Amino acid sequence: MLISEAFAQATSGSQTEPGLMSLLPLIGILVIFYLLLIRPQSKRAKEQIKMREALQKGDEVIISGGELGRVVSVGDNYVTLEIAPNVEIIVVKSGVQTLLPKGTLKSIDTGKSSKSTKNNKTQKVTDTTESSNDDKNGDATDKETSSEGNKKES
Repeated sequence: MLISEAFAQATSGSQTEPGLMSLLPLIGILVIFYLLLIRPQSKRAKEQIKMREALQKGDEVIISGGELGRVVSVGDNYVTLEIAPNVEIIVVKSGVQTLLPKGTLKSIDTGKSSKSTKNNKTQKVTDTTESSNDDKNGDATDKETSSEGNKKES
């Protein structure tokens, strides 16, 4: 009997009731997570939904794949974008990431050099000048047939 009394005293003395103070750090962490992570993310999601619902013809957008385009038509679930002259694609509305300010597509630097464009134009002009000189010499038909043969070989 002596042993059971000692055992009972040891267990009752080491147990303490969990109070509000032990839960306070856990509650603080949950509040911080809500304020720093959950609330801003839900605000962004609501803004995205509003932006997608407000899409209209002529808006300039970026889709999730990184393509930029102008909205041609808007349906319930799909948007038709013009990504280049006479090139249209159909995209799921949820794929639209960002609404750009009007005129952004014209001002974007695509990395194409204006010199290369000018050089291509001058080459075309010189090519037509050479062919007109060849016509005067009468050698144009020989060059045309040889160039056609080269095209077929490649």
